[in-house]
Amino acid sequence: MTDSSQSTHEVEIDNSNRSTTPQTDAFVEYLSTQWADRPEMLPEPWAVAPYAEARRRAFSSNFPGERVVVAAGAMKQRSNDTFYQYRAHSAFAHLTGWGSASEPGAVLVFEPRDGGHDATVYFRERAGRDSDEFFANPEIGEFWIGPRPSLEQVAAALGVATAPLGAFVATEDDRTLDDPEVARVASELRLVKDAYELAEMRSAVDATAQGFDDVLAALPRASAHPRGERIVEGVFNQRARLEGNTVGYETIAASGPHACTLHWIQNDGAVREGDLLLLDAGIELDSLYTADITRTVPVSGTFTEVQRRVYDAVLEAADAAHAIVRPGIRFRDVHAAAMEVIERRTREWGFLPEDDGTAYYRRYMVHGTSHHLGMDVHDCAQARRDMYMDGIVEPGMVFTIEPGLYFQPDDLTVPEEYRGIGVRIEDDIVVTETGCVNLSADIPRTASDVEAWVHGARD
Repeated sequence: MTDSSQSTHEVEIDNSNRSTTPQTDAFVEYLSTQWADRPEMLPEPWAVAPYAEARRRAFSSNFPGERVVVAAGAMKQRSNDTFYQYRAHSAFAHLTGWGSASEPGAVLVFEPRDGGHDATVYFRERAGRDSDEFFANPEIGEFWIGPRPSLEQVAAALGVATAPLGAFVATEDDRTLDDPEVARVASELRLVKDAYELAEMRSAVDATAQGFDDVLAALPRASAHPRGERIVEGVFNQRARLEGNTVGYETIAASGPHACTLHWIQNDGAVREGDLLLLDAGIELDSLYTADITRTVPVSGTFTEVQRRVYDAVLEAADAAHAIVRPGIRFRDVHAAAMEVIERRTREWGFLPEDDGTAYYRRYMVHGTSHHLGMDVHDCAQARRDMYMDGIVEPGMVFTIEPGLYFQPDDLTVPEEYRGIGVRIEDDIVVTETGCVNLSADIPRTASDVEAWVHGARD
């Protein structure tokens, strides 16, 4: 990486003591002239534009007469003058349609008027070649980050008014995402997906399925490396960058006992023959919509008897949850349907104390069965409980179904042959008018299909 030795307006970093860029008038003049004309083409409106406009109208109706400012957010510092890959706040992306290409520091402003609001996106436009920022500013200078869109280009693509960020003036009466009600409204608007969002969710799942196929093809290489989980992670993450923006969350590549750690993202362990590999991963598209899928596969291609028993119980729980999904049920009922199977199977296996009404079975599955999915992997998180966990399921909702069983390596409540086995099966579903569709149904789910999948990838 080249050394910027410059500062950004969001994170006030002073590296001027390391700057080697000449600052003479002659140098600035030389860098600012003798550039070929670059015609500016206005893009056609993006497919998302009319949907984002409808979202803004719905959002606006909640705040009559009030000025609301929805910020994309600043770049996040990683160390000194290096930064994490930028990603706009999901509320900003949802209301503008501006995804992975959005500009750091941008704000969407709802200015009140009679009958609603006028919406404007403010952002820092490109540094002209007649400015020293063109070559000296690593945040907006095209020498550093490449060509950037103009105000006119963004306005044409998104179908919304644009203005220079310098023209935006905050007021003490502005309502922002720091306001719980603003955050709640922005979250609840995403509970039911529109047609554009549903198409993006299908594409995210399809891309993720390719990543899972890539991982299975790489299992022999992963098994040959002492940090095979890193092979799994790297192979999947490569697919994420090829097909989308990045991963929707840190990839969980958990082999053997690591599968019992629900959010195992260290991914530094071996991938051994005879163990199970739990891969929980999703690809985030350039639109910022993400999949969230888990499959648990036998590294050797064949489940042991005990592994298969556990796997089949988890699949039974998942299928029971799928079977009840339709408009009109309560969201929490999905979890209850899966838990009934988990309790029954672990009781049949003799793992639970005498039934006294206590949910002892939760020892082996402490997480929930479902969460909403969309731009955030745990979407709509600021929605009210009576709209989320206690909410009524509606057509167009997208959520996961992901039961699991996790028997810790040192859990003395289960026989030794179960210890260290962790299984999760996670699918992404969309609610229809009459039931639901499993968007990830084409990724093998049954034990026999999973075995054939692994063997086919290894052949």
